[in-house]
Amino acid sequence: MGIFEVVILCVAGFTAAAVDSIAGGGGLISLPALMAVGVPPHAALGTNKFASTCASFTSTVTFARSKKIYMPLIKYLIPCTLVGSAIGVKTALRIDPGFLQMLILILIFAVAIYTIVKKDLGAEDKFEGLTRRNITYGCMFAFALGFYDGFFGPGTGSFLIFLFISVFRFDFTVSAGNGKILNFTSNITSLILFAINGQIMLAAGIPMALSMIIGARIGTKIAIKNGAKIIKPIFITIAMGLCLKLIYQAIF
Repeated sequence: MGIFEVVILCVAGFTAAAVDSIAGGGGLISLPALMAVGVPPHAALGTNKFASTCASFTSTVTFARSKKIYMPLIKYLIPCTLVGSAIGVKTALRIDPGFLQMLILILIFAVAIYTIVKKDLGAEDKFEGLTRRNITYGCMFAFALGFYDGFFGPGTGSFLIFLFISVFRFDFTVSAGNGKILNFTSNITSLILFAINGQIMLAAGIPMALSMIIGARIGTKIAIKNGAKIIKPIFITIAMGLCLKLIYQAIF
């Protein structure tokens, strides 16, 4: 990698990790940056997982220290995310992920519109405890989003935040913390499988990972300090940005 390419990856990585720690969607920035400097598609997915895993681990530790992760629930969801992610990577290495884009576009657009219309969504923590029903729903969504993250990736963090707000009625901050630990689970699973298949470029991944660690730490602290007033608008912006990106890809 040349100096110019490394600088691009570091700037993109820092920005992606900061945004991802707050509202998800960092893959919107980091994945295109890797492909822009010439990393092949499958290697870009693997290298992005390498850097993203470092960032999501940093965010997870910071959220955990601030007691913004609800472990009595998360312990049920982690295994589902792990299995879904492993299957997603195996699928991604065999087929073109393009056919999923229209479905993801519709889902993300619907989530963004719902979040805008529902003014009080995620403003307060209204979690009322665990039931067999919401644990079952959580496991189903955790598996599906683990699969999606392993298969394609961008927008996973935003979907996870929406899951914890809509199904469990946590506020935006706790939802971001819960989402981040599941995001880390799917990232580390995907990373291992991409590494086994030789799809990681360390020359691009290491500098990007270092910048993403710094970005993740700063972004997480901003999210914890400001809560819904900062997370919600960034969440909506990222969701709309992903919609525009997918529309552009579908057209061109």
